[in-house]
Amino acid sequence: MFWRGVLGYLPVNVAQGVVGLLTIVLFTRVLDPAQYGAYALAFSVGSLTQTILLTWTEAAMARFLAARAEDGRVADHFATLYRLWFGAAVAVPLACAVVVLLPLNGPLKIAIIAALASTLVNSLMKLAQERRRAAGEVSGAALLAIAQTVGGFAIGSALAFAGLGGASPILGVGAISAVCVALVLPGELKRMAGGKFDRGLAKAYAAYGLPVSMSLILALVLASTDRLLLGAFLGETAVGVYHAGYSLGSRTLDVVFIWLGMAGAPALVSALERGGPAALADAAREQAGFMIALTLPAAVGLALVSRPLAELMIGEGLRDGAAHVTPWIAASGWLSGMTTYYLLQAFTLARRTPLLIVSMSAPALANVILNLVLIPRLGLDGALWATVVSYGLGALVAWALGRRACPLPIPWDVLAKAAIASLAMAACVLALPSPGGVLELVLKAGVGAAVYGLAVLSLDIGGLRGRLSLIVRRRVPAL
Repeated sequence: MFWRGVLGYLPVNVAQGVVGLLTIVLFTRVLDPAQYGAYALAFSVGSLTQTILLTWTEAAMARFLAARAEDGRVADHFATLYRLWFGAAVAVPLACAVVVLLPLNGPLKIAIIAALASTLVNSLMKLAQERRRAAGEVSGAALLAIAQTVGGFAIGSALAFAGLGGASPILGVGAISAVCVALVLPGELKRMAGGKFDRGLAKAYAAYGLPVSMSLILALVLASTDRLLLGAFLGETAVGVYHAGYSLGSRTLDVVFIWLGMAGAPALVSALERGGPAALADAAREQAGFMIALTLPAAVGLALVSRPLAELMIGEGLRDGAAHVTPWIAASGWLSGMTTYYLLQAFTLARRTPLLIVSMSAPALANVILNLVLIPRLGLDGALWATVVSYGLGALVAWALGRRACPLPIPWDVLAKAAIASLAMAACVLALPSPGGVLELVLKAGVGAAVYGLAVLSLDIGGLRGRLSLIVRRRVPAL
């Protein structure tokens, strides 16, 4: 199931990767630093609102669909979840009214209201996607994700060129989500035909989903505190510089982690439900090894090419600062990805989601304290130091607590070999000349990929030589 998902969600990964990079290229040029900062702040507010109010229903949709299919209560599942969703969604218009009354500048206020309004259609889209993922409908979930990604960028770009400022990217995603919801929601609602709201199910879903939401809120605090405090201490322009570098570093890695997570999470649930702890351990070890071997060199490589990549991708007003930010965010992004898409799975698999709150509290609190202490003293560098330390602490806490809930294996041999291969790659890339621009980026990326590939074969990371030999033996007779 994991490898079927990996292949099935590959087009989504490609689309999100390309659009993510184009988003940085376009919006850092069309929007000035203050407008880009307003977009970053509004995006953080919208993400936090969706997580507080609605994400717990999305989590319950994904985790309990298989169980309701087994006991024949799928209609009750949908009737209960959608009623819970609509009850929580009522708070969004109230939040918009509060923003209208706040003493914010006009462009920032418009961007925040757009972000709040978009949470409604974005969440309905997420419910439809999670239902498809849980049911193993890979192509349907992938199609929705691609439509939202590509369509949101196209509409947002048009709005940005029309002069709508920092609200443009948010409105683009909201608009395409509304179109997709209009197409898929009637079919989703038909699934509740004959079903009824069940208080017992509602309590079970809340007991599972609310801790998930709370942990994600803490994750957003961890991810957003730096921007909010940079805005408070240094202004919106500093937020724009930081967000540009942050996006360049984190979005590149996030695309890979999200891709693997889309395939991996349902596969782990299936392995546990069908084969028990032994099957889960085998599936988890395979996933973790592949994840490490793919993402660790990506993070190291991103740090190595941060300067030419920023010259190519980032607008001139944000370029220098973004190049300084990206290597730090590459490190924190890798720690965050491994924590979110592997280590924290222990708590959802064991249905001990309250431990998610405990796991995320320590790094979130550390991040707030470190940013308050370091930003006034060190400025942008203070936020970068705080981010890396906080995510490192989060990984350690998640690993320690996860061992008590549902122990997931750590493939230490793969981690050690991937680290050695990444160090070899870094040594070769650092020895290359730095002509700047596209030439430097292509040179260093090409050499780095070749060196890492040779090191992977030499060290036989994840048994790759054996896998390739098997493929060759199967293909040669056919030829």
